[in-house]
Amino acid sequence: MSSERIYPVPFSVTKASAVHHNPSPVLLPIHGRDVDVSRHRLVRKGDYVYGSFFKPESVDGYINGVNPGDREDVLGRFPFSENSVDEALDYAKLGARVWGQVSLSERLDVVTRFRDQLKRFQDRLARLISRETGKPLWEARQEVITTTRAVTLLIDQAAGALAPRTLEGSTARSDRRPRGVVGVLTPYCSPLRHHVTQATTAMIAGNAVVVKPSKFTPGVGQAVAELWDRTSGLTRGVYNLVQGPGTVIGNRLVQHPGLDALLFNGSFATAVAIQQLTADRPELPIALHCGGKGIAIVTSEAELDRAVYEVIVGAFLTAGQRYNSTGRVVVTADIYPRFIEMLTQRTASLAIDYALAAGTFMGPLISENHRVRYRRFGRQLTTRGHEPIIEAGNVQASRRGFYVRPAIYTINWENGHPVLATEPPGPTLLVYRVSSNEEAAALHNQCAYRLSTSVFAKVGGAVAADYRRLLRTGSLNINRSTISASLRLPSDGIGRSSNGVSGGLQLFSAVTYARAQLTEDRPFSGLPKLPGTNWHAEPSDYEVADTDEEDLSSSLELTNE
Repeated sequence: MSSERIYPVPFSVTKASAVHHNPSPVLLPIHGRDVDVSRHRLVRKGDYVYGSFFKPESVDGYINGVNPGDREDVLGRFPFSENSVDEALDYAKLGARVWGQVSLSERLDVVTRFRDQLKRFQDRLARLISRETGKPLWEARQEVITTTRAVTLLIDQAAGALAPRTLEGSTARSDRRPRGVVGVLTPYCSPLRHHVTQATTAMIAGNAVVVKPSKFTPGVGQAVAELWDRTSGLTRGVYNLVQGPGTVIGNRLVQHPGLDALLFNGSFATAVAIQQLTADRPELPIALHCGGKGIAIVTSEAELDRAVYEVIVGAFLTAGQRYNSTGRVVVTADIYPRFIEMLTQRTASLAIDYALAAGTFMGPLISENHRVRYRRFGRQLTTRGHEPIIEAGNVQASRRGFYVRPAIYTINWENGHPVLATEPPGPTLLVYRVSSNEEAAALHNQCAYRLSTSVFAKVGGAVAADYRRLLRTGSLNINRSTISASLRLPSDGIGRSSNGVSGGLQLFSAVTYARAQLTEDRPFSGLPKLPGTNWHAEPSDYEVADTDEEDLSSSLELTNE
């Protein structure tokens, strides 16, 4: 077997595009010689529908895959077509009919084999994630590891999450049934983890899926499709993927009448657009996870080294582009000067560079448009009377990309512009000074996005207990950053962060519906008959039930069983 055939096709390369001046080359044996593949174009295979890749005959446009950390690295032009959406939904409907009849144990066997593919190709996946998102390679590897563990957890917990509920001592039960075809719209910040966990959850539950990856990460989307293609036992049409921008392909998918449920991770503005597009289908189940970033609260009880470290990591990892990145930090006045001093010093020492450069902590933003938005937001803050500690701006790196520095602004929140309803773009941290813990909690609860909150205080103390009682947030982390989360724990983003549908293992409920079942096994002749039915043939044989003495609830729709 040749070396080219042991890797998934998204990671294979063409000799014509080889580049040898990469200071951190990635060498693979191609046709008997070592070739630097860090800038090779991907083999673009098209959309994935009904178990096969195909390139659309009618092309509506292209999305350009460009490495945000190296603008000379063009991954390729990916065609998209609205017709592909229609085909994907039609074939997914066929796949769902068959897949829903497959036993849960058989479905889990298929997903286990897919999990094994993730493990086998984890290094190739990590390098592709780095190329498409600009994440440092170490961080991309962590995403692959986290994704693999998440799939393992879904496999282990599926039987319990999908188990029927039976009422003891009766024939009444409730079953979780697959909804049918589930659309999945995934973000660029974690292109593998969100894609795999949400699609896999829906598929384990017996649904078929149509996934549209972010327009910024078509290569990772294609790689996931190829891993499913390599997975034996998967019913054709259960996993489908369509490429393209949200304004075209996403809109077509969201509005398609064949869609039975929708899972979305992205911006609040896009969530609003989705609700408008589906206004005539209020029955369509939609899980909207909008993030909006998290909030940290640093109290006088905080261990400052820990608090500064966790806030920096939460705010600036992934260039501040995670849905639960720390966007705001509220600090009590008694420790404010020392906290700001340490925060500024430590932030200034962060290593910002290319994904493959040694010791890189933070890579670039995903696009030039995001970089413009980040700088514009900084200018708007200063014009509204807020003060820069580290001003938003571009930085130079070893490669030509969309690099910026972490920005920190002191918010004069009592001047009429508290900036509580806006998601700070990119690596932007807003600092609020408060006089007391009560004021910190009140300010926190006014924020529009309250997905995740960190509180730095003494564990088990009265201050931490007060915050547990006062804060309205989807996730509360004590002495841990806002980006810390567990798939095992349900959490509802408060405010604009979600529409109240939990993530994690609770997502099994969003992709299924509960079907109640009541069974009567008593002989009909022995059942009491209701007054006035005159059921017996001879009126003289009919006896009117004494409703004051006899319980007829088991014959009616209302029962305490």
